Amino acid sequence: MIADSIPTATVTLISGDQSIPAYLAQPPQPGPWPGVVVVQEVFGVNAHIQSVCQRLARAGYIAIAPHLYHRQVADFALGYGEAELALGRQYKMGTRAEELLQDMEAAIAYLYATAGAQPGGVGCLGFCFGGHVAYLAATLPQVQATASFYGAGITTTCPGGGPPTLGRTAAIGGTLYGFFGEQDPLIPLAEVDQIEAALVEHQVPHRLFRYGRAGHGFFCDQRDSYQPAAAQDAWQQVLALFAATLPPGPGQSDTPPGKDKPHHG
Repeated sequence: MIADSIPTATVTLISGDQSIPAYLAQPPQPGPWPGVVVVQEVFGVNAHIQSVCQRLARAGYIAIAPHLYHRQVADFALGYGEAELALGRQYKMGTRAEELLQDMEAAIAYLYATAGAQPGGVGCLGFCFGGHVAYLAATLPQVQATASFYGAGITTTCPGGGPPTLGRTAAIGGTLYGFFGEQDPLIPLAEVDQIEAALVEHQVPHRLFRYGRAGHGFFCDQRDSYQPAAAQDAWQQVLALFAATLPPGPGQSDTPPGKDKPHHG
C-alpha cells in the first residue's frame, strides 16, 4: 500500500506467545534507515497515529505502531468522541507495564530483523497513554531517544499497578524529551516539575517543553484541543532529537546544524 508515496503495511509482531498487528511506514528510498516506535493514544492505531508514522517515514525513519490493546481487542482504532474516549480508557485499564514493555521489544526486534532498520538504537514517540508508555519504553537498552507527549499519570500510576512509572527514571539510558501543555487538566504543572526533578536527579539527558496556551492532545490535528503553533514547534524538536541521537540513514548528518544540547542535570 502507498500513502502519498510512502510504503505502508499492516505487519505481525511476535511478543511472547502473542501475535500483534502493527502499522509500518517506510521511506520510499533504499535504506537502511533508523527506526522509531510510535505509541498510540487510548484511541488506538487510528488515522492520526498512522499519519505520524507516515510523517516520520517522509523524514527518513522506519516507523512502526503496534496495537497495544491486542490482548483485549484486535485492530482497535477510534475517533475522538466521548464514547470512544470512555472505551479507550476501559481498554487502557487492562494493560500491564511488563506486557507493554514486551510489546515494545517485539516492535524493536521487528524493526531490526524484518524492516531492515539501521542498527545502533531506535527512537520512541508516544502520545497521551502512549506518552506514558514511551516513558516506560525509555528504560529499554535499545531506546536511544524518547519523545513523550502529555503522558498522564507518570508520577502517580503505572499500567497494571505497582509503584509509579517515575520510579523507573534511573533506568533510562538515552535522551528524553517531554512535551506538555500548561492548560492540560490531566497533568498538573507540579507533576511536570516532578518529572524534570527525577530526570535531573538521575542525570538523564533531557529537555521538557511547556506550551503556555496548549491543553491535552495539542499535537493532534483531529482533536478540538489542537494547537498548530505548539504542534509545529514540538515536531521540529522531535526531528532534532532523533537526528542528534539515532544512527543516520543515507544522506542524513549525525547532528543538525545549530542543534541545542539536552540538559544532563
